[in-house]
Amino acid sequence: MKAVRFHRYGGIDVLGVEDVEPRPLAPRDVLVRVRAAGINPGEAKIRTGALHERFPAVFPSGQGSDLAGTVTATGAAVTGWAPGDPVLGWSWERSSHAEYVVVPEDQLVRKPAGLPWATAGALYVAGSTAWAAVAAVDPRAGETVVVSGATGGVGSLAVQLLRLRRAHVVAVASARHQDWLESQGAAFAEYGSGVTERLRRTIKGDGGGAAHAFLDFHGGDYPRIALSLGVLPRRVNTLDYGAAAALGTRSQGSAEGTDRAVLTELAGLAAAGRIEAQVSRTHPLSEVRAAFTHLEHDHPLGKVVLLP
Repeated sequence: MKAVRFHRYGGIDVLGVEDVEPRPLAPRDVLVRVRAAGINPGEAKIRTGALHERFPAVFPSGQGSDLAGTVTATGAAVTGWAPGDPVLGWSWERSSHAEYVVVPEDQLVRKPAGLPWATAGALYVAGSTAWAAVAAVDPRAGETVVVSGATGGVGSLAVQLLRLRRAHVVAVASARHQDWLESQGAAFAEYGSGVTERLRRTIKGDGGGAAHAFLDFHGGDYPRIALSLGVLPRRVNTLDYGAAAALGTRSQGSAEGTDRAVLTELAGLAAAGRIEAQVSRTHPLSEVRAAFTHLEHDHPLGKVVLLP
């Protein structure tokens, strides 16, 4: 099969597509023909070595956690899946950016009939992270929640999950995505220099005049900005684990949101049109470098997805 590989840490140029063999099926494993596999900022950071201390790569390294596809074969002890079943799920072996992937049977859920493949393949990492972050700050109806990085794969889902809880959302993002955010019922504050004062003005005008919770999907100064707005540390969730440790905020992410029931719920919401998992662009597997160039340099709305 064809699969993405890199043999050393580096930029996008270290990525390649190679011929490899899927690993053998264990008794409770399932072989999936991958139809769609989302790419994520964390994968780019692993590739560059920025996360070596936390998530070291073993070379040659594969890539990819998100997956959606069709069951092709099952291990001898698998009873819940059969060839032809449409599924979505996740790999913890950095292996889903490939034509085929082997995963344990309990890392898959059934794909709803109305859910497009590209959407299904983009849902696990962003969806589980957004779900865990929202759950961590536990917003109540009518509360104001600020979201930084509000139009990335995670942020765009978090905005919608917050609105399902009837929270007021103040979204920090690029002005080119303002129309989409406002179509989701969010108030908009442009990122960049002076963002703290823009947030104060926007929060004041959004009703209530105070920020009750803050979801940070960007990092940098945003955890400190959250505290400067008067948000309690226990109601700030950031994916910047160093900042969370230093400031005493929460840092719930995909690990805390990884659950078959959660993924099933998210897939159902997306299939029913209650949330929209944005897909900015799709690429064939052979264009993996172009896909990561778009992700890392163009600040797309939503996810970028490989279609092996």
